[in-house]
Amino acid sequence: MDHQLPHQKTLLKTTDNSSPHRSLCTDCGVSRTSDPKQCATACQFIQPDYKSLEIKVHGRQRSFEKADELHFGPFTNMYRASLKNPIPGAQWSGITTRIAEKLLEQGRVDAVLTMEPDTHDKWRPVPVLIDKASDMKRARGMRMGYAPLLSLIEPAKKMGYKKLAIIGIPCQIYALRSLEKSLGLEELFVIGTPCSDNTTTENFHQFLNLITPSPAEVTYLEFKANYHVEIRFQSGEVKEIPFLQLPLSDLPKDFFPLTCRTCVDYTNALSDITIGYMGGEGEQWVLTRNKKGEELLALLSDEIVLKAPGSAGKRHSAVIGFKKNVELAAGGLPLRKMPNWLRPIVSWLMPRIGPRGLEFARTRVEMKAIESVLHLRRELPSRIKHMVPSHIWELTKAYDLKPEAHEQPVKG
Repeated sequence: MDHQLPHQKTLLKTTDNSSPHRSLCTDCGVSRTSDPKQCATACQFIQPDYKSLEIKVHGRQRSFEKADELHFGPFTNMYRASLKNPIPGAQWSGITTRIAEKLLEQGRVDAVLTMEPDTHDKWRPVPVLIDKASDMKRARGMRMGYAPLLSLIEPAKKMGYKKLAIIGIPCQIYALRSLEKSLGLEELFVIGTPCSDNTTTENFHQFLNLITPSPAEVTYLEFKANYHVEIRFQSGEVKEIPFLQLPLSDLPKDFFPLTCRTCVDYTNALSDITIGYMGGEGEQWVLTRNKKGEELLALLSDEIVLKAPGSAGKRHSAVIGFKKNVELAAGGLPLRKMPNWLRPIVSWLMPRIGPRGLEFARTRVEMKAIESVLHLRRELPSRIKHMVPSHIWELTKAYDLKPEAHEQPVKG
């Protein structure tokens, strides 16, 4: 790192909290830059071109023949992983945090652009630029909500930062990759996390109020691959709630915005490395996608345990059931027509006989593909040909969901 650069723990926190006036926008930050018109070509929800960007980023597009690339995007290697010494306060074992720390420690980047909790609300994400490895601990854990991450790139460049690492969710990373060449950075490492269903911080508080009588005491929440939500409290208590017993019927119809209900990039396919939980079976799921991704994982050397990912169960019937529930929901949250007495039994069975590991990940990706098509057909049918790429139709055709003539993809 260039020690002539001024040290600032937080380069900027956005003071303008107003949301852009667009029906399909997750406020990635591009609209807050000096050239907001870039949204027209950079936005995932206008006219994405995954094929071209995959070639630009990875040197090739995803293969429909290579196992799992249709579902997960281009990758070089895939692992179940965990740190030998988990980082306290991390969402899982802290792989994402540790990679960012190593980049800063070794001077590979001038700063890391990521999220930290708002000083008044620990669940609200706030974009932050971190240039000291010891400060990465501030970014540990999960946030819920939308925040203009990319709005900090221009201020970072003005401060003299030329080598960045960025940790982001798919809609942020798609925009970043669309604009990458124009940013003029000397180095860029992209660490992606999977994301399918985000919501506003306010909605998330409503959800917490429904699942626990002590929402202010919650310190941790995670949707796990064992079909449970894990909640931890300040007292040390840990509680797990089966997915089927969540009070979804008490949430508003638009709890998840249309953007998240029509997102076609669950696995963050344009990142150099994707780190999440979905295929990890209780550990983290890591996909290196290109040479840079391999370099990022290699930073951890003997600090990390890598295993081959497992896979069990069958997804087809679960995805068919999900499709029917989405159709019945008429635009709201998927309905589950199941007697209350049966829910505890099925909740016990699902972690044991339902899709697990990579099959769980494939299940979720296919569910999201189906959900995207059905919601767009209902709410914005004219957008389907622009927003749904060819690989999504390849996923949905097994469930008798194929594009009409007027829905054929315009790009990608």
